Formats: sequence, C-alpha cells, structure tokens
Amino acid sequence: MTVPPLTLLYVPADRPDRVTKAFGTAADVVLVDLEDAVAPTHKDEARSNAVRLLADVSDARQVQVRVNHSSTPWHGDDIAALATLPTTVGARIPKVESPEEIRALATALPGRALHPLIESALGVERALEIATASPQIGSLGLGEADLRSDLRVADDAGLTWARSRIIVAARAARLPPPAMSAYPNVRDHEGLAASCRAGRALGFHGRAAIHPAQLATIRAAFLPTAPEIERAREVMARLDSAITSGVGAIALADGTFLDVAMVEQARTVLALADSTPTPPS
Repeated sequence: MTVPPLTLLYVPADRPDRVTKAFGTAADVVLVDLEDAVAPTHKDEARSNAVRLLADVSDARQVQVRVNHSSTPWHGDDIAALATLPTTVGARIPKVESPEEIRALATALPGRALHPLIESALGVERALEIATASPQIGSLGLGEADLRSDLRVADDAGLTWARSRIIVAARAARLPPPAMSAYPNVRDHEGLAASCRAGRALGFHGRAAIHPAQLATIRAAFLPTAPEIERAREVMARLDSAITSGVGAIALADGTFLDVAMVEQARTVLALADSTPTPPS
C-alpha cells in the first residue's frame, strides 16, 4: 500500500537559502511557494529561483510549486516556468473554484500532477467536480485562511463542514486523504498537536507546515500509536486465520465482529507503521 505524505513544508521561493534548507529537512514534500509567502515585488525573483533550484531536482524528492492564481498578472509566467521543470515537480493550484481551471492547467502542464486547493465557499460547493476534473489530479486540499475570511468565521467550529466536505470529495474521487491546512502559530506545538488529532479524527492524513519545527509534531500526531498497531495486527491475523480455515464470520478477542472498513483501516495503520522505524506510543 502506498502511504500518502504526512508532512508538507512550505518555503518561499524568494528565499533560496530556505529552499535549500527545506530539502535537508524530514519533510515528505517540499512546497516551493510563489504565491502568498512572496511579496508582489519579489515574484519574478522567486520564479527565477524556483526554476534554477528545481531544474535538476531528484525524482526521489517530492516537490510541488504553488503558483499564483489565474486572476493575477504572474500566473502565466508561473505556468510557463513550471512547464520547463521535470514533470515530477507537481503544481499546487490555489483558490480553485471550477473544474474548467483544472482542465486548462492540465492542457498547459501535460503529464504533471495537479494539486488544487479549495479556499472559498464556491470551491467547497464544487469540490467533487474539481476533484474529478482531470486524471492528473494528485490530491485535493483546503486553504483555510482564505476560507475563514470568505465564510466570516473566527474558529475551527465554522470550518468543520467544509473540512468534511473536502475529505468526502477526495474519497469519492479516489484520491488520497487530504492533508490539513497549515497551522499558523509556529510556537504553539501543543495547539498544533491537538488540532492534528482533531483533523485525523475527521479523516485528514498529514499536514502542511510553515516552519521545520512543526514537522515532528505533525508526524507524531498522524502516526499510529502502539495500541492501534497492536489492534491492526490482530485484525489481520484473525483475517488470515479465517481465510485459511474457511470461517465466514470473524470476531476479535473483545467480541467485535470485523467488517471491510475495519480491515482496510488495519492495512492503512500497518502501512503507516512500516513507513517509520519507531512509531509513538
């Protein structure tokens, strides 16, 4: 089973030193940003840096470039620059509100994974249409800062439905579970951990970070715990035993009968556990 990335690290492309450092971190995906983290006066410099730094990026390193939206004067140049990079470099697309935007980018960037971000009420309403707009879509994400503003909500409670909508749309489109939007307070590790746990309970898998110091907290929050791993192993052992003996109904030691969802969850837990040497307890 392929395990989706747990940690994604944003880094501004107008700071080439930080981009280089990001490649040395434990982030599963480096998100080279041309959009929100870059001032308008630095857009051209950031784009040139991205082309220079990513021209020979290793196929083994997962990288995405977040471009500026099509309504901005920088979008066309961003797409032209991205088209010169290896196709293993994905395109992170902000503020997507229609499947037509995705289809246009798929034409402009053939063979390249597209990662749309939903950041408005209209985008949330059209989430499934966007998620199924092209076979090039590699993931679906939520941009919560802009969405909060659009919805006029001040806390996480106002985002619960939108978060679940994105998770359901991604699943319906047979995409990986979405990663959570970045947590804005880089010093509040307890708050970050609690937020990650809440997101994991909803169905998110992993999270974007805006500072390397957030990576370890995010990874720990989304890795399975020792009890979860133990239960997953019991599920798979009981399943194997039942198949061998020809038994139809399977129950765990605590009396819980297995269903397809439990088996799939157990496989996911074990795949995650195998992706790291020391899961947290």
